[in-house]
Amino acid sequence: MTNKQQILILGAGESGVGAALLAHKLKCDVFVSDSNTIKPQFKKELEDLHIAYEEGIHSDERIEWSTTIIKSPGIPNHVAALQKASQLGKEIISEIEFAGRHTNATTVCVTGSNGKTTTTALIGHILMENGLDACICGNIGRSFARELSKSDHKIFVIELSSFQLEHMFEFRANIAILLNITPDHLERYSNSMQEYAKAKLRITQNQTSNDWFIYNADDSTIASMLPTFNNRGKQFGFSLTTKQNDGAYADNQSIYVNINNHTTIMNIEALALQGKHNVYNSMAAAVAAHMFEFRKDTLKKSFQTFQKIEHRLEFVAKVHGISFFNDSKATNVNSVWYALESMKSPIIWIAGGIDKGNDYDALLPLVKEKVKALICLGNDNTKLMEAFKPHIEVVLETTSMMDAVNTAYHIGNPNDIVLLSPACASFDLFENFEDRGIQFKNAIREL
Repeated sequence: MTNKQQILILGAGESGVGAALLAHKLKCDVFVSDSNTIKPQFKKELEDLHIAYEEGIHSDERIEWSTTIIKSPGIPNHVAALQKASQLGKEIISEIEFAGRHTNATTVCVTGSNGKTTTTALIGHILMENGLDACICGNIGRSFARELSKSDHKIFVIELSSFQLEHMFEFRANIAILLNITPDHLERYSNSMQEYAKAKLRITQNQTSNDWFIYNADDSTIASMLPTFNNRGKQFGFSLTTKQNDGAYADNQSIYVNINNHTTIMNIEALALQGKHNVYNSMAAAVAAHMFEFRKDTLKKSFQTFQKIEHRLEFVAKVHGISFFNDSKATNVNSVWYALESMKSPIIWIAGGIDKGNDYDALLPLVKEKVKALICLGNDNTKLMEAFKPHIEVVLETTSMMDAVNTAYHIGNPNDIVLLSPACASFDLFENFEDRGIQFKNAIREL
């Protein structure tokens, strides 16, 4: 990629502005276009560097002007600007693809419907605790391009959503981790699980025989799709049900990691992350860590010192005997299943938002067993109400976080759990899942 390229960036969120910062550093001719109003903090970053932009429109002139278009992941492929760009034969790539072209770092990439953020953060923690120059980025928060614009690193640990895996062509994951594939974002993929799964499996493209592909051997969708992909990476499964000669498996007490005829055993009770879903996450991270050949004692210690991430089954406070958990990042049914499964006391469940084509049937056994009340939080709670009102004695509707938390508190009893685990996107009432989680915690502090 030469400095004379004219780069048009569509979308001025974290991904788009990160790409703009990197393009500016590379002395490219760059222009940023957002069909909505650009948030003040991102606008200031562009203006401070005199990066030109437009908002409220994707102008035809800029599409025609560009040689390369970097598409932010939230922009669906059917929008008019991308259709026009395709007709004109413009190169359309992702921010991940763009950044990947400008570093020779080792890339550890994590995708899946659930557990991506926790696993990404855990791997980054392990690498840094063992003295390696690693940077955590991607869907977890700060974009790959932004971090690269600040400094190159030996290793980038990148969380990748299915949206980010689109429009990646040359990018190569040295370690690719696929945690699971369950229904999520199906509206983006014509309600096709196969198309969604194909997007996830793009994480394996371009791998060589020197690379590692780590996957959930218990996931039926992955098992059915793997034979259709010509992946040249070394394959390592992880499982709770089947011993893995190359990979990891677990019983009720321990995780066993088998790599190159060497076994590492970790006691599950000693891990910082608890719960069935986190055993999967820990197995994936443990296999990935073995590529870097750490000493067993320092590796095990890293798993014990990890701190849980914000908005993912985060304990917030206990108020008059009622425990509050922030699981705002649970934006699909499978994430909520894990949250409900991990709770041991009666649950007052706060859920709702923008439904993403959810099928709530999988939650019914746990809901019947554990949920004493459902508080719906969204502009349209119809689908939630229809799914759960016949099975839960108390179902209420709210349209603000303060109201939802106050309602939960007043109907709760000592030893109850109030769980924010929405199963839906946040954009009807909140800026994003972080804003939703922060408002939840602020409302608890007001009790």
